[in-house]
Amino acid sequence: MRISNQALDELQTRLGHDFNNRDLLILALTHRSAEKNHNQRLEFLGDAVLGFVVAEALYQLYPDAPEGDLSQLRAALVNRETLSELARNLALGDLLVLGQGERKSGGQRRDSILCDAMEALLGAVYLDGGADACRRCILSLMQDRMQHDPADGASKDPKTRLQELLQAGALALPDYQVVAVRGEEHEQEFEVSCSIALLDRKTKGIGRSRRLAEQQAARQALVLLQNSQMKDKG
Repeated sequence: MRISNQALDELQTRLGHDFNNRDLLILALTHRSAEKNHNQRLEFLGDAVLGFVVAEALYQLYPDAPEGDLSQLRAALVNRETLSELARNLALGDLLVLGQGERKSGGQRRDSILCDAMEALLGAVYLDGGADACRRCILSLMQDRMQHDPADGASKDPKTRLQELLQAGALALPDYQVVAVRGEEHEQEFEVSCSIALLDRKTKGIGRSRRLAEQQAARQALVLLQNSQMKDKG
């Protein structure tokens, strides 16, 4: 599979970084099933840079938070579920270079592959533009997820936080519906919608289980609610 220049341009716009070396960008999108030269080394680098940048940002953002709360929040920000969601927001799945077998089995939608590609992409940004460019990308991608008190919800999953928020306002609980189930039984992928009274549209989540898909849909709802509140204040 050859990635078109237009598709690469659109990805760079979404990411907020224009590559000087496009070969790095293409390498970041190349899975080991497709080529001998693949993205695993970039993934290793991106994972390390991501962990540092997120830790640094949380340290500065929450000066009074204890180490335990910061560690929990960092873990929630750099886990597979969050990174695969970021990859989907960037539409990485449509651009991944996969082997024929991996593509036929739905590898472009698999959390593990999307997470690895997201880390590889950040590693590529680091090599192409340096630490500051990579930091800007990471903070832009993570901004919404960092904006809550680590002592109040870092250890709570998105479904719990959303439910508590609605209960505090005496509103109906979220309505989760399975939209689709894809793949073989041992590698199923669930797509779930979430509907709440405070939003005029449903949010969607995708995961390896119904529970993970519901968590993702709830997280999207929390982000939309937060953005709506910020607009109202403005």
